[in-house]
Amino acid sequence: MYKFFLKRAYRRIGAAVLLLTFSMPSHAFSEAPGNDSGQNWTMPHPAVIIDVGHGGIDGGASHGQLLEKDINLAIAGKLYLLLQSQGIPAVMNRTGDYALSEENRWHHTHSRHRKDLSQRKQLTEEIGSDLLVSLHVNAAKNSRKRGPLVLHQETGESALLAFCLQDALNRQQNSNEWPQLGKPFYLLRRVDEPSVIIEMGYISNAQDRAMLTDSFHQNEIARAIASGIRQYKWIAD
Repeated sequence: MYKFFLKRAYRRIGAAVLLLTFSMPSHAFSEAPGNDSGQNWTMPHPAVIIDVGHGGIDGGASHGQLLEKDINLAIAGKLYLLLQSQGIPAVMNRTGDYALSEENRWHHTHSRHRKDLSQRKQLTEEIGSDLLVSLHVNAAKNSRKRGPLVLHQETGESALLAFCLQDALNRQQNSNEWPQLGKPFYLLRRVDEPSVIIEMGYISNAQDRAMLTDSFHQNEIARAIASGIRQYKWIAD
């Protein structure tokens, strides 16, 4: 039942986007973030935190010697450069192969996983941003399962961000997935700003795996994510 109402909400968001687009005067398109108009947003802090999933001892999902943490970092670097070139200030919470839990000496727990997650949340509070996108790679027992999936918080801003990102990634990967509520996930429950988890594809699927490990297609994924962020900011700002 929840999924039925959620899809209705997404359709309304999509209809509102289309209505907004077609009701705007023609000159407004020159100001749309998707255009090469050189538009910059002036902001006192980074607009986007790129949360680079896993790292260090935590390799994430895997297929043979291929590790999710390395894919996440490669695409995050490309996304960072794209956003910066488009005038959207961004930061990455890790720029190499290390675990954020190693930097967490304030959380009194023996759980490395909990230290890692709480360190990621702490960084969002210290840095400040408009939104957070957490990059990950999916895995499934069914090797035919493929495509991107965006998970969001319960807030309308996060759902809108997820819709824009899912739409851009669906077009890039020729899929038709709907965003989903990511209620069990720590970051989505604890981070205050609009946040999403982006599962960029399935490491367990041969087609997705080839895409996720190819530099050209990594750039295409990064471009789709940047496009979704621009679309969200155009609507939300």
